[in-house]
Amino acid sequence: MKHIRLISILILLAAAIAGSVVELSKQHERQHLKDHLIELSKIKYGLFNVDEWKVILTDIITEKVEELDIADSDREEMHHRISEFLYKVIDDFETRYYEENSKSVSGLFKSGVASITGTFDKLKEDIPTFTDQIIDFLKDERNRDAIRGYLTEKLNEYADNTFSETDYSLVEHIVEDHEQDDRYSTASFLDNEVKRLHKETKPYKILLIVIAFICGLLAVTLQNITRNEILALIAVCFVYLFIGVQLPMIEIDARISEVTFSLMGESVAFTDQVLYYKSKSILEIVQLMVFQNRLDLIAVGILVLTFSVLFPATKLLSSVFYLFNPNVKSKRFFDFMIFRSGKWSMADVMVVAIFMAYIGFDGIISEQLRQMESIAKSIDMITTNNSDLLFGFYAFVTFVLMSLILSHRLQKGVKVQAS
Repeated sequence: MKHIRLISILILLAAAIAGSVVELSKQHERQHLKDHLIELSKIKYGLFNVDEWKVILTDIITEKVEELDIADSDREEMHHRISEFLYKVIDDFETRYYEENSKSVSGLFKSGVASITGTFDKLKEDIPTFTDQIIDFLKDERNRDAIRGYLTEKLNEYADNTFSETDYSLVEHIVEDHEQDDRYSTASFLDNEVKRLHKETKPYKILLIVIAFICGLLAVTLQNITRNEILALIAVCFVYLFIGVQLPMIEIDARISEVTFSLMGESVAFTDQVLYYKSKSILEIVQLMVFQNRLDLIAVGILVLTFSVLFPATKLLSSVFYLFNPNVKSKRFFDFMIFRSGKWSMADVMVVAIFMAYIGFDGIISEQLRQMESIAKSIDMITTNNSDLLFGFYAFVTFVLMSLILSHRLQKGVKVQAS
């Protein structure tokens, strides 16, 4: 009977190892694709991208020029407005001309000639003719193309001289890496792949959760548990600790789902503009912090490493050592690690949770939200927070709970028999 129990636990251990290997592989692939998708969706390539605005404004200019349809019914109104404009321009020019030439003898002579010859009066007499010529010019399709081309050229010239050039090298690399045509098709492809991998990993997550539940139940209910059975359950604990520190625990994803506004009477919309994204495992966090030049970040990295990796691993190894040498219970280190460290077991989870919240929301505030201050208030904006707890968090919490159960089992003085 005991051999059947041990074999059952070993089967669960093998299934947990197999499931964790597949889960790690799939999740690493998914994270790689998700990082590429996030890069393509960043707001710097959309709402804050001058090239995108050049395309939008060019389309609006084209639309407005195309809408310039001067029908006979509109000609009289347009003739009146253009004539008023030309009269005002000539009057203003005449006033400035006489004022500027009143300051010198030669200027007074020029003003006298202009007054005698009636130069400005003749210009005003020709305004109706000028107006008809302007309207005929605007009605010509070839001239519309010229106007559109001129405005577009000036727009591009202004943008190039005002804004810094956007670096698309990473975008081009991602598009080429996935053998797609452009950024938009690549983003659509990556989104589908991420959803596919998420769906494929769901059975393995369920499997690992079921295995953890069964192993925890066995650790609580088994009578006269053997040393090898305890060792097998500790090995299962190691599996969940391993995937818990390897997989990302939390995904912080803040984005603008949709922003729409009216520009020159035309509707402009941007969707899925990523403001901030962060998703890292415990080991990635430690590596990121330790290799910084700031002492406070290095200290945080060491803290995370201590409570999330070294402390729990040492606790499990101490339990294994105790199984083969029960006399070590008299030593304070082993006594503390095996039987008295339960109240410390959630400290690692707390440290990781606090730290992830810090780097996430501090990053949002300091890196992205300040850019929103320059956006007008007369726009319709829908923001969303896609942050979520990932399987790494649940795997790590599972490890903590299982280790507590095993420590409690040993602390109660369970008779451990060799198989």
